Amino acid sequence: MLVITVITGALKLEREGYLMELTKCYHKSSSMVARRVADEVILVPIRQNVGDLQSIYTLNEVGACIWELLDSEGTVADMVSAVAKEYEVEQPKAEADLVDFLAQLESIEAIVSV
Repeated sequence: MLVITVITGALKLEREGYLMELTKCYHKSSSMVARRVADEVILVPIRQNVGDLQSIYTLNEVGACIWELLDSEGTVADMVSAVAKEYEVEQPKAEADLVDFLAQLESIEAIVSV
């Protein structure tokens, strides 16, 4: 279930217990190396200057698009708008999917909030 609330003037999305501000910004973690291969992006975490080959992540076309949007220094709301426009999906669906995806990236320490 998706809940949108206004808390002290800041829009927030809550999905399955995860709360994320739409005005929040994320950057790629320096402990993750990424390489584009065709329409996908491969993520390899770097632990003590060595690639952790037991934890390789593959992002599909949409995930790769979101990964590249992280370079734009935009907010979560900006990324939602870009994904909704690029893939012609409704805003609530794009919001829900993006929040879930960013939460996954944050859980594997691929991104950090700024």
